[in-house]
Amino acid sequence: MVKEKSTLKKRNEESEIDLKKFDEGYHKIIVGIDEAGRGPLAGPVVASAVIVQEYFDELKEINDSKKLSEKKREKLFDLINKRCIVGVGIASEKEIDEINILNATFLAMRRAIEKIHEKAEFDIVLVDGNHKIREYEGEQEAIVKGDGKSLSIAAASIIAKVTRDRMLVEAAKKYPDYKFEKHKGYGTKLHREILLSKGPSEYHRKTFLKKILGE
Repeated sequence: MVKEKSTLKKRNEESEIDLKKFDEGYHKIIVGIDEAGRGPLAGPVVASAVIVQEYFDELKEINDSKKLSEKKREKLFDLINKRCIVGVGIASEKEIDEINILNATFLAMRRAIEKIHEKAEFDIVLVDGNHKIREYEGEQEAIVKGDGKSLSIAAASIIAKVTRDRMLVEAAKKYPDYKFEKHKGYGTKLHREILLSKGPSEYHRKTFLKKILGE
């Protein structure tokens, strides 16, 4: 058992080092970008752009935000905001309904990049996924499963996830009956049952609810 834990720890350390090496391989100033909230029934889609200016020890803990505990994400969120260059872009529920979720995601990403532009210069954007950002004319590269390969994308995934989660916790204060703090807008059994009982709130994406509530 001890040997297994040691082997697992070593593999995790190698993976963390690889995230840093991946970015260093570009020999450029990188902006990593990722989003949170493409799939939920409620809440905005949030994109984050991050430049890791210099490496610090706590970055060893960074991994894809979905693999981290909420407590660790919150800790890393504060550190990344303090020690890296960060931009956040948001596309609202209304914008998602108007232009569809993919275009709204690209809109949020462009807004995040604009925030970075205001703070620093950079050479290339690395975006998580298999789509380049539409209507962005700078140099960019799409990295499939980038939040598990690139340190800057992994950092961006944490910022986007925590930012969006906090927004849904705030929404829960206005609409406590919808339990946004529990499901964060995702289509859980609890959320669907509440929707069938109460109907949508202002935070819901109306185009996402047709299969649940009908036309």
